[in-house]
Amino acid sequence: MNLARHHADPNTNLLFVNFNQDYTSLAVGTRTGYRLFTLTTVDKLEQIYENESEDICIVERLFSSSLVAVVSLSAPRKLKVCHFKKGTEICNYSYSNTILAVKLNRRRLIVALEESLYIHNIRDMKVLHTIRDTPPNPMGLCALSINNDNCYLAYPGSNQIGEVQIFDTVNLQAVTMIPAHDSPLAALAFDPTGTKLATASEKGTVIRVFSIPDGKKIFEFRRGVKRCVSISSLAFSTDSLFLCASSNTETVHIFKLEVPKEKPTEEPQSWMGYLGKALMTPASYLPSQVTEVFNQGRAFAIVKLPFSSLKTVCALANISKPRVLVAAADGYLYIYNLDPTDGGDCTLLKQHRLDGQIEAGEGLSSEAPGAEGGAAQPPPATGGFAGGATFAAVTARNEQQLSSSPHRSPARGSPSRKGFDTTGGEDLLGAAAEDVHDPSVAAGLNTLRLDDDNEFPPVTHHADTS
Repeated sequence: MNLARHHADPNTNLLFVNFNQDYTSLAVGTRTGYRLFTLTTVDKLEQIYENESEDICIVERLFSSSLVAVVSLSAPRKLKVCHFKKGTEICNYSYSNTILAVKLNRRRLIVALEESLYIHNIRDMKVLHTIRDTPPNPMGLCALSINNDNCYLAYPGSNQIGEVQIFDTVNLQAVTMIPAHDSPLAALAFDPTGTKLATASEKGTVIRVFSIPDGKKIFEFRRGVKRCVSISSLAFSTDSLFLCASSNTETVHIFKLEVPKEKPTEEPQSWMGYLGKALMTPASYLPSQVTEVFNQGRAFAIVKLPFSSLKTVCALANISKPRVLVAAADGYLYIYNLDPTDGGDCTLLKQHRLDGQIEAGEGLSSEAPGAEGGAAQPPPATGGFAGGATFAAVTARNEQQLSSSPHRSPARGSPSRKGFDTTGGEDLLGAAAEDVHDPSVAAGLNTLRLDDDNEFPPVTHHADTS
């Protein structure tokens, strides 16, 4: 959530707020530097790093590693890649125009300018490919899958209608174009597997989910019908069963990605039966635009925020239980409980200041009967999501009364779990990798080591402006 071009609360100095790729960490950019927080407990927003330097309008962390990519408001064309634990700058790249967004996964780093996209190899930061002359994209809207095998990039294919271009960042080729909406795009998000893409348009009434890479529409949800809104963020749960959407209204919608069970049909035995069947099947007599509304899914659960008209970014995380996280331009992180079985209204559990300060009486919300009383237990030491458990299964384990609810790119050069040089430097991707390390895979020269200046010296790359 980049606030540098938006009206933010005058009582905060926020310029940027965003979750990392698995919602285990939160990055905050301010007019005086940036902060990183870990999201391991409901009761406390633990600050793990603070940098007091310049006005930071973009800060993106690579999973739970020490790698961060930052852009300052005073030098908006320069990207700095840093090791925050060591306080060192690995490299910096300069571009021909203002950097509007930066996306990271374990294989690629994407830099979005208004009319171009740069694809870097995250191991050595070389530019692998440049997508030039894209339609004007003043918000830098794009999404990068975090999955190594389905490493796709999505970006607007038009600034007049809601076309989505899908690009394979491993094989460096265009995959497909999805005609997602009639209005220009406002939000994009991949699920953790990289096989689903959620989209919303500037109109904001309908959210669609497409299968990737074929671009087939598989779900359609209606956020509302009364008014058009500006959807600011979309986010899937780690098991891809839930999708949340936040906007400039006071409501955050959570949708459940499930196919409704078809009820067995019985042949009517009377005149009234035939009439009832006709009334229950609107497609038989209503225009297609009207029947489409009948077929759209509604929200499974909702969050009611204590404000409206502010920019927000949302996430679905497991912090001992399923939670809805909403970071807002008012300078607070709001944490809500989500019932993955029954849905409904989500209960506000805590709110935390994003500047790291603690005030008397702050943090506790007015809790409804049956809420947890702010006594959430910390998750396992791994933080965030517990192993391969599903979003709903985490709750099932903690509360026994609840029940549990493509195309493949070659996985070349999978990062090693840990790699060291002669000085004991930590492998960049090893710190972030979650898969089990295979000791038979040796760390080669193509593995970026943070302390090896000969292998990865500080560089400045000037983008070709021709």
